[in-house]
Amino acid sequence: MRKLSRIFRYLSDYKANISLYFFSNLLAILFGLFSFSMLAPVLQVLFRDNANEKLSGKMDLLSRVSDEVQKLVLAQGKLQALGYICIAVVAFTLLKNLCIYLAQYILNPIRNAVLRRLRDDIFTKTLSLPIGFFTEERKGDLMSRMTNDINEVELSIMATLEVIFREPFAILITLSYMIFISPTLTLFLLFFLPISGLIIGRIGKSLKKSSNIAQEQLANMLGVIDETLVGMRVVKAFSAEKHQHLRFMQINNYLFRTRNKIAARRELASPFSETLGVLIVSVVLWYGGQLIFSNQSPLTPEKFLLYIVLFTQIINPFKNLSTSFFNIQKGSAALERIEHLLEAESTIKDIPDAMSIKDFERSIEFRNVSFSYGEKHILQGVNLVVEKGKTVALVGASGAGKSTLVDLIPRFHDVSSGELLIDGENVKNYRLFDLRRLMGVVSQDPILFNDTIYNNITLGSGGANLEQVKEAAQIAHADKFIESKSEGYETVAGDRGTKLSGGERQRITIARAVLKNPPILILDEATSSLDTESERMVQEAINSLMKNRTCLVIAHRLSTVRHADEIIVLEKGQIIERGTHLDLINKNGAYKRLVEMQQVR
Repeated sequence: MRKLSRIFRYLSDYKANISLYFFSNLLAILFGLFSFSMLAPVLQVLFRDNANEKLSGKMDLLSRVSDEVQKLVLAQGKLQALGYICIAVVAFTLLKNLCIYLAQYILNPIRNAVLRRLRDDIFTKTLSLPIGFFTEERKGDLMSRMTNDINEVELSIMATLEVIFREPFAILITLSYMIFISPTLTLFLLFFLPISGLIIGRIGKSLKKSSNIAQEQLANMLGVIDETLVGMRVVKAFSAEKHQHLRFMQINNYLFRTRNKIAARRELASPFSETLGVLIVSVVLWYGGQLIFSNQSPLTPEKFLLYIVLFTQIINPFKNLSTSFFNIQKGSAALERIEHLLEAESTIKDIPDAMSIKDFERSIEFRNVSFSYGEKHILQGVNLVVEKGKTVALVGASGAGKSTLVDLIPRFHDVSSGELLIDGENVKNYRLFDLRRLMGVVSQDPILFNDTIYNNITLGSGGANLEQVKEAAQIAHADKFIESKSEGYETVAGDRGTKLSGGERQRITIARAVLKNPPILILDEATSSLDTESERMVQEAINSLMKNRTCLVIAHRLSTVRHADEIIVLEKGQIIERGTHLDLINKNGAYKRLVEMQQVR
């Protein structure tokens, strides 16, 4: 039950509804018991030889009911009395089922609300995690936790909540009544119940282990599907269909075998518990018959018959409990995987009493900054000042640390040592929302969502109007191609923007940055993946965007940064050269070699 603590914590918000649910179940159980409790006295009065026998006068429930039935027989006759009793049984059964329906009517919204909150918490947590977390985790595994694992929790745990809440209650009340009828027989019965519970528990533990393996394999399968769909061009270009299909089939076959094993154990719960129940009934019949035949027990044949009927009524609750135990063991594996995500540490977050920053006033300063990712050192001892309104270009070979350096500014990562200051204040002291509001990012891979062009441009802008969007698109040189579309700004970009060309996608991301109007602009190789014509148009858009802003530009094509106020050359996470284009050419160092390789003059 400790593993279900989050579920119970969510349920604690619905205490009043749960109390009403318990009350409805209590009434249903009592109405059911009252119907069955009439069995013994009715049999005793209707089928004994002398209907005029003196009333018992005893105070216990069965004797009182027996006396009332006897009065009815004397007044109305056996047949009419039987008719009244049948009507009463039907009425109480109707009331019982009405209470059961009311209990379900109360429980279902609670169950759905808990699942809604769990989904929301997972997605909210995912949004709060640092970018570094997603480089460690496979996307397919994360998607599986947010979809398949939630579904497993819904089917295996939430669907059995009614059983968890209702059946122990029913068993407890029914057993109490059985103790009242015959303490000796009930004590004999209780000897067998822990044995069956121990057997069911051992089977349930093995089910949980297999279920965890199944969920992991399902996550791997989602990963392969996602990789194949995203890289379909590469798969087809290299005739790798067979290779991808083999990867998929290996996981699919393993999942097939694991799920068969899970199903075999899960389906064992119901017949196993039913068989145990019949076995125990048989033993109770033998032992109860022995008590009656010996004439050494107050147990009468009528009460013994009622006892057996009551016992058959707790077989189903025990059966349901054992099935739900198996399901909970299966679902707890999925819940553990969800908990792993929910309990992941959010290392990038606001400190208590974080400061607000409304505007960028003076400079960005890297003061002896180092950054490591695990054991790997990415940046070492970087010292750099970017004055307001200046353009600083970062160049160097792939893996030199250029992207990591600019990712530190909006706190996609935090420095491992040293300080990163904006306007003389450590960025960790600012509110994340305010800090990132000052920045616009245009990356090498333009990220668009499967939504309209209008909504892609207004992403995070707080709801700009159409005129503002058109103005931003015009500055980004995107207005003409957008308006040429049949649906204009309402054109859907497609999954990852696949309905648009590379240059069109990039210009929309630039329009997005224009609309945000940030004082600090980060351009991460924004033109490197484009053809010559698209690069020219995108570069014009970028030049318009860079006006009157503080810019950090990462570029492999050095022709795009020769007019930067300062060029920083990085190698293995360290600054090895810095200066203007002409200064670095005259130094005859690493920058000049890069220029010569690209034949820039």
